[in-house]
Amino acid sequence: MQFPSLRQVLAAFALALLARGAGAAELVVIVSARSPIGPLRADQVADIFLGQVGRFPDGAEAFALDQAVGSPLRNEFYDKVAAKTPALMKAHWARMIFTGRGQPPREAQGSAAVRKLVAENPALIGYIDKSALDASVKPVLLVH
Repeated sequence: MQFPSLRQVLAAFALALLARGAGAAELVVIVSARSPIGPLRADQVADIFLGQVGRFPDGAEAFALDQAVGSPLRNEFYDKVAAKTPALMKAHWARMIFTGRGQPPREAQGSAAVRKLVAENPALIGYIDKSALDASVKPVLLVH
């Protein structure tokens, strides 16, 4: 049996890192272009999406709009913004519903649907793939 050389192991590791980075989408958190809301911090966005607060920093009502359960964008969003896995999110909402403290955000199927609904309602906040941005919405947080 022949073992791979250190060079082969390092090359395989570098390829794995490149492949991982290529699969990650660039996400943007958006509000309607008509909304007066400016840039938000990740913790402010997480609080809205986790049902901890129901208002934007200026005091206006905020309603989160989620991507569909199981969507890669949704999983990446909660991983990067709230540091929660899909299983932790499911447990979070089960606890919130059971204790009567909240309901999970409304869902829309895909970035185009989220963008359309957010553009029509200044109280909504959502997240989409950066490539789906247009002038009807404005980004308030870029998620890396």
